[in-house]
Amino acid sequence: MIYQLYPYILKNNYFDKFHDECGIFGIYSPYKVDTFSLIQFGLFALQHRGQEACGFSVLRDGFIISHKSEGLVLDFFRKISNSECYHGNAVIGHTRYSTEGGQSKKNIQPFFGEDSYGKSIISIVHNGNLVNAKNIRKKLESKGINFISEYSDSEVILRLIQKYLSESNNSLEKAIQKTTIDIKGAYSVIVLMDNKMAAFRDPNGIRPLCYGMLNEYTYIFSSETCGIDSVGGFYVRDLLPGEMIIVDQKKSIQFSLLTEKKNTKKRICSFEYIYFSRPDSLIENINVYEIREKSGEKLYEQHPVEADVVIGVPDSGVPASIGYSKASGIPFKPILVKNKYIGRSFILPKQEMREKMVNLKLNPILDEIKGKRIVIIDDSIVRGTTSRRLVYILRKAGAKEIHFRSASPPIIGPCYLGVNTPSKKDLISYNHIDKKNIERILNVDSLEFLSMKNLIDILGSIHYCFGCFTGNYPVQKN
Repeated sequence: MIYQLYPYILKNNYFDKFHDECGIFGIYSPYKVDTFSLIQFGLFALQHRGQEACGFSVLRDGFIISHKSEGLVLDFFRKISNSECYHGNAVIGHTRYSTEGGQSKKNIQPFFGEDSYGKSIISIVHNGNLVNAKNIRKKLESKGINFISEYSDSEVILRLIQKYLSESNNSLEKAIQKTTIDIKGAYSVIVLMDNKMAAFRDPNGIRPLCYGMLNEYTYIFSSETCGIDSVGGFYVRDLLPGEMIIVDQKKSIQFSLLTEKKNTKKRICSFEYIYFSRPDSLIENINVYEIREKSGEKLYEQHPVEADVVIGVPDSGVPASIGYSKASGIPFKPILVKNKYIGRSFILPKQEMREKMVNLKLNPILDEIKGKRIVIIDDSIVRGTTSRRLVYILRKAGAKEIHFRSASPPIIGPCYLGVNTPSKKDLISYNHIDKKNIERILNVDSLEFLSMKNLIDILGSIHYCFGCFTGNYPVQKN
């Protein structure tokens, strides 16, 4: 049966993961710096958060200049021949994976606003998803405000800020405060104007955003600390839920809460630790790699099994497999070899060619698998197509037993707060409550998911969004 499933598995493999919407990055200095190189380094460090497109806006001599395109970060920057034009004192950038708005070029960030003379006066980048963006957009359009994108919630934030700037004597602080009263959902945002930069988060802090310093006067904002590290800066802290930070040309920094503290309730996305973030990042000052390794340890404590070798699905399943090995004493071996140069997808017209892709992305070291009892660990199981693909590879390589472990609880709900996820009907754990059914579908000898209790124990508190595991979200969809 698994052989008959394989063409389906190949076709759907890319969609068998949650995909975060994007990564955002910004640098502000009162002096001119090499913003072109700095934004390139920062976005490259955040490439894992989005691979569809990227872009940046530079503040140079009082003018905001933007450049954006489809493609990966390094390919994008390689095509820019006049790099000196993008040297200034501030820059913001975005690397994109689309959720709302689709994949049109019109939806690539940053979004910028112009004055009546066609001069860019404001630019923003946004990570997250608004649940009331379409209603706000209709209201703004009815008042004669024009939009460029195809229903991008990020542009809704920009047009609201622009509207309130004109009503608040050009006060960015007041404009953002009024904007956050209107919008609802998950948002981490960086705003660039001709004389200042602002960064702010939603009252639940669902999507990550931190800040650091490059030197005494140069500020860095980034979705993850790995972005700060990439430019040689040092991490200061994460923005608080509902917090706004403004830096300006006077070398000053201003901190404020956009809402009363009693109305803020930290609910950082738990999937940042499970899959989205780079393992070398700190999210809310918690080491991502450490969380993943502890998940593997807890998996063994939950359900011990006798086996010959532990393997992790590269790359995000490896830390958990190391933790499992540490707790069990079963040796960990990196025997699933990942081709690091494979593209995001292949379009192959013939089934014969599609079937030849079996070992193109992940290829096992055969001698380490044949006749062995194997524990394989992945960060999560979404549709189940990737998991079946891996089991197929291991069975073909001669594995004696296969015990599959997920370093997260069963996923039973889609996310509408900044993550591109399948609908409920496509989630294998929503459709099959009985774990034995999933074992049969995956063709494994045993299956175990990390329990919710253990996930909460590992994270150290309950200040997280667990919506995809429980169906309970910090913000309700309109």
